[in-house]
Amino acid sequence: MIGLGPMRPDRIPLFPLNVVLLPGAELPLHIFEPRYRQMVKDCLEDNSEFGMLLALPNGVARVGCTAEIVDVVKRYDDGRMDILTTGRSPFRAVHLFTENPVLVGQVDYLEDREVPADARVRRELVELFEACHTLIFDDYPKHLDCASADGLSYVVAATLPMELLWKQQILELRTESDRQERLVAYLREWAPHLQKADAMRQRAGGNGHGLN
Repeated sequence: MIGLGPMRPDRIPLFPLNVVLLPGAELPLHIFEPRYRQMVKDCLEDNSEFGMLLALPNGVARVGCTAEIVDVVKRYDDGRMDILTTGRSPFRAVHLFTENPVLVGQVDYLEDREVPADARVRRELVELFEACHTLIFDDYPKHLDCASADGLSYVVAATLPMELLWKQQILELRTESDRQERLVAYLREWAPHLQKADAMRQRAGGNGHGLN
């Protein structure tokens, strides 16, 4: 459950990486640096989460998402690990402690404000998501059935290969309504580029068979 407040520690180890983890999204990680191997060991022993932050050229983003380790997929003889994590709770790092090998953050957990999402915007987002997904992956999205009404934006942003700064914006917005509107605006702009790229790809691959 997201949002159990008091049980969550206000100081957590942080893992800056060139990735944006969103609530509910799965993220496989290959852990090879000794300091992060130790961090993962500690989290497994304590059944605790660590925080993922987007690494930027001039530092780290201050809003991130906690990662729960759901599986240790493989352990290597030299101590490296392949793990599977799932995004849980958005947070803001209000203070960074840099004296240890692993960055530690004093964090505030961020709750969503209750604002009803617009059914028309949701419908348009689903249509745009289906169109973009099909153009990119040549396949219809299968994740939609399990997307709850208040989690659709995270599913869309996690599934599509959007630019990281756009994913970061989605993570930082605090209502599902705002996230859906922002995604509709983004995908409206992106879809025509994808269609153009797809048409060019088909023309380049056209070898006389035509489209079925």
